[in-house]
Amino acid sequence: MKNIGFIGLGIMGKPMAKNLLKAGYQLIVYDINAEPVKELFEAGAREGTSSQDVASQSEVIITMLPNSPEVREVVLGEKGIIYGVKPGTVLIDMSSITPLTSKELSEKLQQKGVAMLDAPVSGGEPKAIEGTLAIMAGGPKETFDMAKDILEVMGASVTRVGEIGSGNITKLANQIIVALNIAAMGEAMVLATKAGVDPEKVYQAIRGGLAGSTVLDAKMPLVLEGNFKPGFRIELHIKDLMNALDTARELNVPDILSSQVMEIMQSLKADGKAKDDHGGIIQYYEKLAKVEVRKE
Repeated sequence: MKNIGFIGLGIMGKPMAKNLLKAGYQLIVYDINAEPVKELFEAGAREGTSSQDVASQSEVIITMLPNSPEVREVVLGEKGIIYGVKPGTVLIDMSSITPLTSKELSEKLQQKGVAMLDAPVSGGEPKAIEGTLAIMAGGPKETFDMAKDILEVMGASVTRVGEIGSGNITKLANQIIVALNIAAMGEAMVLATKAGVDPEKVYQAIRGGLAGSTVLDAKMPLVLEGNFKPGFRIELHIKDLMNALDTARELNVPDILSSQVMEIMQSLKADGKAKDDHGGIIQYYEKLAKVEVRKE
């Protein structure tokens, strides 16, 4: 059984690490916040003192961090992974970052004899807890094949989509579709409610047809309860869409709808709702229409 280092124990990382412990893997963990490290230690993990320390004791290292700058700092910064890692180690970065950053880090690590996968996830906190995330991986096939058993502890769907960077391209595509779905749901349900039709009945009527989706079933019941407790925060979706928009512009790809949803989310951030769940995008439409979409 491989020794796995896990760096980044936030909303997503902590339950993912716990699932690896439950599966019997030996874990050494590190986070800048002491509380989740203590919780994992009490569950059976060892504590690392730095990213470098974790790397020096691991055969596989998993990172789950907020964005590109944090991943770059953990890998290349002071007491970073690159200073402790041994040749033959594998780094699996499960953060949602820019594809260019994944490629840059992979090139640096290759010089140390270290292979890398970029393997971002979709599903939010509930699926991280259940171990049923969708994991989209980029990197060498032989590295993916070696790591697949580990990834399958955390995900119900684990797919290699191509070479390094392609995992994050896939995640950006995923985040565009999710954001646009949530915005469409909000626009439609505010229209129905303003017209005097019970939004819960509208939801039940359409969920089995072409308008039905995983997004609709995940978010609409929460909206009807007025529950915007974060499974995935608006501020994090803003980060992902920013990466998507930057990548689209680098590739000369139009981003018309994504840009519009970004403006909606930025407006919500300005209203103090950045830490709400991204299902709270509906609040933008509710505010303008002066109506709330709730159970009767």
